[in-house]
Amino acid sequence: MSKSKTIAVAGATGRLGTHVVRVLKERGHQVVAFSRSTGVDIVTGQGLAEALAGVDLIIDTASTPSPDETEAVKFFTASAANLHAAGAQAGVERIVSVSIIGIDESTGGYNRAKVSHEKALMAGPLPVQILRAAQFHEFVELLAGWGRQGDTAYLPVMRTQLVAAAVVAEALVGLAEGPAPEQGTATAPFPEIAGPREERLAKVAELLFAARGESVEVVEASDPSTPDRELMENGGLLPRPHAKLAGPTFTDWLAGA
Repeated sequence: MSKSKTIAVAGATGRLGTHVVRVLKERGHQVVAFSRSTGVDIVTGQGLAEALAGVDLIIDTASTPSPDETEAVKFFTASAANLHAAGAQAGVERIVSVSIIGIDESTGGYNRAKVSHEKALMAGPLPVQILRAAQFHEFVELLAGWGRQGDTAYLPVMRTQLVAAAVVAEALVGLAEGPAPEQGTATAPFPEIAGPREERLAKVAELLFAARGESVEVVEASDPSTPDRELMENGGLLPRPHAKLAGPTFTDWLAGA
């Protein structure tokens, strides 16, 4: 195992952050876990300087529940600026963060906001490493819920290579334990993590409802007004050849969930 470090986890109570905290502790690191629920707000900066005192490294898993591009951009650019400012003042070595596979060609919505997030992170004074991940298994329930109307769930046409949040957490911690990049440089291309096989969002939603014993009709629909419709439908969110692929599949994840 690498040398033990004191690592702060932003968004520590979220879907990904909880797994990152667990993995860090399992590997013997000292963890400073914070989120808004613990009194640390990375958007306003409240409590951040105190939380980062004595921290070697930050793993940023924080996100916003809003799919609105404008709101998400505000969240991500403010959080990146505050993590850099407070981290630099505290003597933090670097920031490790998570993003989304295939968003370079994004035209709007949350994916485009994550592009702004990447740029804001790379523009700061601390060295930054960004891991791009496929959509999480855990997000299928959320997306299916957004599109549900009674006993029918409307899902967009989406090709994806779903990955478990726990697997992404392992990869993020692996980056944190590895060597730091030079300040102001970006890894080209960004490292990627995805699941073992391609899936269609509507099909995995059907599997989710069936596993729960719910009689829900899933309708896969292509909506021209959806930002990044072509990106989602034409495989733009699928991993690149250099990506690391790791199980479980969505079916296996459901069986163990």
